Amino acid sequence: MNVLSLVKTPRAKAILYLVIASVLWSTGGMLIKLVDWNPVAIAGTRSGIAALVMLAFVRKPKFSKSKTQIAGAAFYMSTVILFVTANKLTTAANAILLQYTAPIWVAVLGTWVLKEKTLRVDWLAIFAVMAGMVLFFIGDLGGGALAGNLLSVLSGLFLALTVIFLRLQKDGSQIEMTLLGNIMTFLVSIPFILQSVPDFKSMVGILILGVFQLGISYTLFSLAVRHVTALEAILIPVIEPILNPIWVFLATGEKPGALALLGGLIVVLAVTLRSFYISRLGKVKEIL
Repeated sequence: MNVLSLVKTPRAKAILYLVIASVLWSTGGMLIKLVDWNPVAIAGTRSGIAALVMLAFVRKPKFSKSKTQIAGAAFYMSTVILFVTANKLTTAANAILLQYTAPIWVAVLGTWVLKEKTLRVDWLAIFAVMAGMVLFFIGDLGGGALAGNLLSVLSGLFLALTVIFLRLQKDGSQIEMTLLGNIMTFLVSIPFILQSVPDFKSMVGILILGVFQLGISYTLFSLAVRHVTALEAILIPVIEPILNPIWVFLATGEKPGALALLGGLIVVLAVTLRSFYISRLGKVKEIL
């Protein structure tokens, strides 16, 4: 069996989709830093473009208008607005690595919302993640960096809620929920969009953000999660927090602090090792 025939299988395609989505997500910090505009306006315009991309794929979306779909869309909206704002207030490394605490929040919130049992390893991972997060704040106790870090943590929490509500979509309308979230983000951001007009470089950056970093990536992710294990779904996206600060450094010269990098390493290791442990126990669950 040659490589091309392997890629044609649903599982191989799903893994390829996850890799592509993760790489596309990783460009977010760099592009957001390069766009000179109000962060809410950036988030709204990016989501508006992403909604058009998703509509081109779905063509005839089926909005159930259920409470879970609307709530999930609202959580998604909060996630993307907070993440863009955080990127403007703190380093891109801090923003993405603190948001990457989302899988741990899923483990905690899943106990109440999804009625899933939280294991001892979950609490150990949560403790490790919290310890890693402390390192982000030690060197950033003043001004915007602290505010950006706090918004990044909130973004991770809302991302976890988004994932949980994606799992609550029983009619298979995951893409529709995300599409609705992008539409809501655009509508909420209109007052900020109308305040000013970005320059040409910023407009190009926003277009790339909307089409590739958000629209295509979330479409691919929604298709991929149906054909891979939860372990693969959480390990492959680790590419994102690793590549994100690298792209930003190459484009803007922004260097994350040593403590932030150490904290980020602890966060990624805690999430990854927990997933390996769950898999070895034969209790693999969908986390993302």
